[in-house]
Amino acid sequence: MELVSPGIGLIFWMTLSFLIVLFILKKFAWKPIMKSLHERENTIDEALHAADRAREDMKKLKFDNEELLKQAKEERDEILKAARKVKDSIIEESKIKANEEANRIIESAKEAIKNEKLAAITDLKNQLATLSIDIAEKLIKEELSTNIKQQDYIKKLVDEVNFN
Repeated sequence: MELVSPGIGLIFWMTLSFLIVLFILKKFAWKPIMKSLHERENTIDEALHAADRAREDMKKLKFDNEELLKQAKEERDEILKAARKVKDSIIEESKIKANEEANRIIESAKEAIKNEKLAAITDLKNQLATLSIDIAEKLIKEELSTNIKQQDYIKKLVDEVNFN
């Protein structure tokens, strides 16, 4: 039962020892403990602020990255659009050049055909003239084979000249 109802002496010595421990703690340990608690509190606050700043920086970086990605996509689309335009213009230009070349080749072929045709006609006319002369020569030889036929032919020519 002594624990339930302690004596006055025990209370006195317990209080005195508590006050001595409290005085020693206050004199030597309280300031360093409080200082370390304040340092710890400041360190935690700084860490929290640093975490907030890092979070804000991450949000800003994320936004910047999204902007850069958006700009890169726009630039890519513009480059692809320009490339398509260049491709289409090159194709169109190639078609035009091919058509011009085909037309030039066709015209050249037509000209060559025309020249060949004229050469063939000229050759045919020359052969026809040669044949006509050969035939006329043979006919004249036959017609003028005798002296009488020659004299009749000369008279006929002289009569024709006088009328003209």
